[in-house]
Amino acid sequence: MKKLKTILQYKYTFLILAILTLIFSLIITSLPIYKSKYNINDKDFTCTLNEYYIDGNKLELDLKCKEKILGTYYIKTKEEKEYYKNKLKIGITIKLNGDLSIPKNNTVPHLFNYKKYLYKERIYYLLNINEIKLTNKKISPLNKIKNYAYKRTENIKHNEYLYAYILGKTKYLNSEIINSYRENGISHLFALSGLHVTIFSLILKNILKKLKIKELKTYIIIFIFLIFFAFITGFSPSILRASLLSFLIGLNKYFKLNIKTESLLYLVFSLLVITNPFIIYNMSFILSFTTTYFIIISSKLINDKNYIKGLLKVSMISFISNIGLSIYYFNYINPLGIILNLIFVPFISFIIFPLSIIVYIFPIFQVILSSLTSILENMSLFLSKIPTKIYFSEISLVTCIIYYTLLLLLIKKQNKITYLLIIFLILYWKINPYFNANTRIYFLDVNQGDSILIITPHLKSTVLIDTGGKIKYKEESWKKRKKESSIIENTTIPLLRKLGIKKIDYLILTHGDADHAGEASNLINNFKVENIYINEGNINKIESTINNKIIIDFKTLKIDNIYLEYLNNKVFNNENDDSIVLIAKINNISLLLTGDASIKTEESILKTYKFNQIDILKVGHHGSKTSTSDSLLKYIKPKISIISSGLNNRYSHPHKEVVDKLNKYGTVYNTAYDGTIYIEINKKLNIKTYSP
Repeated sequence: MKKLKTILQYKYTFLILAILTLIFSLIITSLPIYKSKYNINDKDFTCTLNEYYIDGNKLELDLKCKEKILGTYYIKTKEEKEYYKNKLKIGITIKLNGDLSIPKNNTVPHLFNYKKYLYKERIYYLLNINEIKLTNKKISPLNKIKNYAYKRTENIKHNEYLYAYILGKTKYLNSEIINSYRENGISHLFALSGLHVTIFSLILKNILKKLKIKELKTYIIIFIFLIFFAFITGFSPSILRASLLSFLIGLNKYFKLNIKTESLLYLVFSLLVITNPFIIYNMSFILSFTTTYFIIISSKLINDKNYIKGLLKVSMISFISNIGLSIYYFNYINPLGIILNLIFVPFISFIIFPLSIIVYIFPIFQVILSSLTSILENMSLFLSKIPTKIYFSEISLVTCIIYYTLLLLLIKKQNKITYLLIIFLILYWKINPYFNANTRIYFLDVNQGDSILIITPHLKSTVLIDTGGKIKYKEESWKKRKKESSIIENTTIPLLRKLGIKKIDYLILTHGDADHAGEASNLINNFKVENIYINEGNINKIESTINNKIIIDFKTLKIDNIYLEYLNNKVFNNENDDSIVLIAKINNISLLLTGDASIKTEESILKTYKFNQIDILKVGHHGSKTSTSDSLLKYIKPKISIISSGLNNRYSHPHKEVVDKLNKYGTVYNTAYDGTIYIEINKKLNIKTYSP
């Protein structure tokens, strides 16, 4: 027994175990042993419902079949929507007919890879559901309790924070609000974590103490409750981490094992990774463990009898421990978050979170919770507008690991050289994008639309030609979703951040159609734009929403090593015909960018402009047969043709006859199949595609 106690108390025992576990998980998750039990042609499925979410006419199902599958069904009527809201329950068995599809890779570089994410969740297929049949099989007692928790939450008005704090589901919160919490560095307060486990544990401990329950039994009861709570919330990694650590700390104290808390955290890490090797790729797991680890090893620095000083120290350590991961995942840090945590941590810990529990039990107090969360949200939205965020370009995992190695050495050894090395590394991350001497062009995959990003050497200037956008159609109110996906917010701005771009120097909108300029206002409202150019002709509704100063009449632009010339000077009073047509010369490479210009526009240009051979053609009107005439191709003979279109679009773009003509002159790329087409120009031209 003494030998076992000595081994457990040895400071490297659990560290060695954690390292071995990590190596094991990295090896096993890289082996090609995880494969689907289904065939792509399978149509019929019998599954258990793990979770469901209805947004407008979209029903999302988290299913446990032979393996985990994510299903999507588009509800056809308002009555059908009500039927599923009333009949769907967690744990029921349902029969489904549908088509399996393979998740797609990111078609825009540097952005979130959905396919890799799902693979790490052991999900290999998505199911597009055609038909749902509910069965009458019994639901387990545990799932009945879970359904009761969901139904009770659903029946309480203004229940967004109850979903977050009782069920661990933040997706019910407004996405704009969630983004503001994230930008302010306080989003961890709205996802169930160690803080909430601690509060639950203290409440239960005091209740059990008054009931005179023995200490060991108290720890066991609290642990059982926390595991049940983890079940209700879908076994969140942060909840599991906090629950296990809390239980082990209790046992350690009761049996007087004198094992360091740091070692217990290593043990918790090992237990969770052995149970699920893929958990090491889970962002919540990584962020939770990293923050907790650095708070534990900094405990001597943090301890302070003064509550405010102690909280400030914890906030600073949390901020410093999150710098590397915040830049790696989100590309920014917000030093204001250190101060904001001093305000928000007590407010949420001692008021909002306990009040959420009270409201869940006694809904009559919902008015108070709603008023307080409204104040909270308005404060967060206001504070998120303050320009305190420091943005970085994409950093590598290797340099992120170097940062945490240096931070560990700094806390353990506290020497000035390590401190200076950390500052140097952060400065290197900040200035790294300016070392790129190439001209870079991204023909972005924005589905059925156009958007071209041009970056000059050393990040001197940035040009965006068109923003992409969706044509909006009127829908019945019950079909409308909480928030439609935005190209600018989900694609363009994240890419700009990843590339280290602070502003768009030149925004050129070839014409005012939604698929070219529909996201212009969204971009201007959320990102710095210096100069805006639009085409000649009538100003339509989309163009009239642009509040910034716009320039209509321009002939040429010299932007660093780029020379742009505006070719279409005739006004047709038709959006497509009036498209800005540009010839761009970059070093010794020439590009012709045609917007949605028609054959009529092409003929007008050919009468006034004599073309040499063009290296790259951005094909007009997404490859429609109303553009790209034989006369134009005869003159320019494009070596490379790029079509920007959406997969299976309603217009059947590009038309076959156009593609056949282009193939005679050179290579043809299409964003629908090739994803974003990236062109790098220096002494020579390099092309890379990002196919789904």
